[in-house]
Amino acid sequence: MTDEERIGIVGCGLMGSGIAEVCARAGRDVVVVETDGTAAGAGLKRIIRSLARAADTGKLTEAERDATAARITVTTGMAALADRDLVIEAVAEDERAKLEVFARLDAVVERRDAVLATNTSSLPVIRLAAATSRPRQVVGLHFFNPVPVLPLVELVPSLLTGEETVRRAHAFASQVLGKQVVHARDRAGFVVNALLVPYLLAAVRMAESGTASAEDIDRGMTLGCAHPLGPLALADLIGLDTVQAIARSMYAEYREPSYAPPPLLARMVDAGLLGRKTGRGFHAYP
Repeated sequence: MTDEERIGIVGCGLMGSGIAEVCARAGRDVVVVETDGTAAGAGLKRIIRSLARAADTGKLTEAERDATAARITVTTGMAALADRDLVIEAVAEDERAKLEVFARLDAVVERRDAVLATNTSSLPVIRLAAATSRPRQVVGLHFFNPVPVLPLVELVPSLLTGEETVRRAHAFASQVLGKQVVHARDRAGFVVNALLVPYLLAAVRMAESGTASAEDIDRGMTLGCAHPLGPLALADLIGLDTVQAIARSMYAEYREPSYAPPPLLARMVDAGLLGRKTGRGFHAYP
């Protein structure tokens, strides 16, 4: 088994709140750090709403819901992570922000063999590891949204990640959280996004060129290929800003035209039309 009993999460947005929830549901003591009180309050409310839905649908009893919520603390002070055994960074897909987080974690987390994990979708794990004095302890643990529902985690060691770190991260994700783990090399996009993002970008280009409407593009893939969501609806769910960030990271590494963000995607992000989280993307979410 694992000895990761005290879990830290940095960031309490869609991904961070979901990771915090599954860790707490697995019986772990969880501390989540956000940038300010407003973000912390919003993140805690997101977790409570998700737990309430799980109880309403019979996935949790009311007692389990309350016990899970009691295991989660959301705060604004990074110092609260000092005693953690495993810390998972889940801030926005911005390299500068993530580098700052890892530098601060290196200074704050007292256990020298604590696992420091990143939930990055596409950024090189080695660059984040290099921001610390303990790169052997840094690894990628990429969860998928919604975290309480989707069973997959990508485990991504860098060239410097230690074998024991990989073993502990795999054991935690699989044995404690009950996730299915796939191993990927430290290459932009890893496994899933390296396959998925070019598909999403192709759908954006199709809409941009006027080949078909967003509704018909999505209907074609749901009805013609039995996909649960069409590509543009899926991009809305992921967040168009996140899709753009992943695409930029992949294009920077590979220089493949299929990875380049289309102009329409950039304009929508500039306009704040980010998908479900803002109420409008390729589709409207009133």
